[in-house]
Amino acid sequence: MLVAMLLEQFKRHVGEQEEDTNLWIGYCAFHLGDYKRALEEYENATKEENCSPEVWVNLACTYFFLGMYKQAEAAGFKAPKSRLQNRLLFHLAHKFNDEKKLMNFHQNLQDITEDQLSLASIHYMRSHYQEAIDIYKRILLDNREYLALNVYVALCYYKLDYYDVSQEVLAVYLQQIPDSTIALNLKACNHFRLYNGKAAEAELKSLMDNASSSFEFAKELIRHNLVVFRGGEGALQVLPPLVDVIPEARLNLVIYYLRQDDVQEAYNLIKDLEPTTPQNRTKSEGDTGEASGLQKQEYLTKENQRILFPFEEYILKGVVNAALGQEMGSKDHMKIAQQFFQLVGGSASECDTIPGRQCMASCFFLLKQFDDVLIYLNSFKSYFYNDDIFNFNYAQAKAATGNTSEGEEIFLLIQSEKMKNDYIYLSWLARCYIMNKKPRLAWELYLKMETSGESFSLLQLIANDCYKMGQFYYSAKAFDVLERLDPNPEYWEGKRGACVGIFQMILAGREPKETLREVLHLLRSTGNTQVEYIIRIMKKWAKENRVPV
Repeated sequence: MLVAMLLEQFKRHVGEQEEDTNLWIGYCAFHLGDYKRALEEYENATKEENCSPEVWVNLACTYFFLGMYKQAEAAGFKAPKSRLQNRLLFHLAHKFNDEKKLMNFHQNLQDITEDQLSLASIHYMRSHYQEAIDIYKRILLDNREYLALNVYVALCYYKLDYYDVSQEVLAVYLQQIPDSTIALNLKACNHFRLYNGKAAEAELKSLMDNASSSFEFAKELIRHNLVVFRGGEGALQVLPPLVDVIPEARLNLVIYYLRQDDVQEAYNLIKDLEPTTPQNRTKSEGDTGEASGLQKQEYLTKENQRILFPFEEYILKGVVNAALGQEMGSKDHMKIAQQFFQLVGGSASECDTIPGRQCMASCFFLLKQFDDVLIYLNSFKSYFYNDDIFNFNYAQAKAATGNTSEGEEIFLLIQSEKMKNDYIYLSWLARCYIMNKKPRLAWELYLKMETSGESFSLLQLIANDCYKMGQFYYSAKAFDVLERLDPNPEYWEGKRGACVGIFQMILAGREPKETLREVLHLLRSTGNTQVEYIIRIMKKWAKENRVPV
């Protein structure tokens, strides 16, 4: 094809131009992927006096591949009716989200390979992956030589999360075309899902080491996926320029900002993104089966007439609004998050999937309906035994429903140091310790903290929860520190009550007599006038019972 194009250009240069030279050059340029050159040739052809009407459909297809959909539609309607024109307008109706036109052009499709491939493409873009698979397999039964269809089938299985099946189907193609950029990229994405980022990157290494023109074609996609495979490394250098090129780049950049706790930046990036139905996905009739290693880590919050949605957008919108709502104390953002989670979890297509159930758990979490949270989390906990994010939320839900014993066990499974230093983790674990009659461990959590507003809040929790549980010794210690930090009368009253409670437990033989000495020390560290009377009574009892104080 390249030779033919060069020959036609040579003839034009030496003045031997044939009548259809520009059409042939446009044809060659189009099939070489040089759509701008093809556009130039076809536009020039339409200006000629004896322009063939068929030129308009070729021009329309060129506009389509350049993303100029309005111009493509205008040119398409100037072309005579044909199967190619119908397929083109079918795809444009999908791009414009025009259901009425879409159905009209759909009815004109025939049981021929080209039309069925277009139908499969639309199914794919609407997330109807099984329907697309059925069409591809039917065509493959009669046309085994159409090897590329194996890539399309593998991509559909990838989208359905059947990564091992995707690998098996993809292997059929790679046996014949072992250096295919698109197929190797999809294989890498499967490895990412099945194993880890290192395994995925290893699959791309040979491709990058032997860079070819096909590699150049997918270079941006592969650079994007490498960021995902490497856990976000280089995200700020690679992803921003790709935000309007690869749809998943924006979503992965949002995930990166969330992981960096830069919630505001994540919100700025996603706030104007309106989650769309798959009819608006940026895939074209010439879809090459490009799989993106979209990092679909399903976050949970801390504390489908069948239209399917690109749920990752809804999930991320929910996560970002939840995180911002917690950070700002905004009920509006929390409500928006809850609605997004409910939309996904309540959808017919997602209600029985893990992401769907995670979303429903998040929705109930925000509504503080923890019994319902546990119903959903219990349904898939076996898949997330060692997942820190899952365990963080699972432990909170257990503790919130009164099962602090299991809550404590699950909290202690968490390995992430960042998570273990989070105040929510510390406060819930301290509460579990106290409820499980281990107040000393809660006190040690406080001692390890640096002085801050969070350490002050943890002191208040320990002081009050220990008091409620009759663990007066650590309640008194906590109220004592609070009183010294803030001379609020309430803290003195709490300390006084806790000290009297300890004294009563000593009298009842439930606390060692030697503890009285420390109680007196705590009482003397206050300036309240009531203290002398209390100390006098305690000392009198100590003297009578020969307890050294």
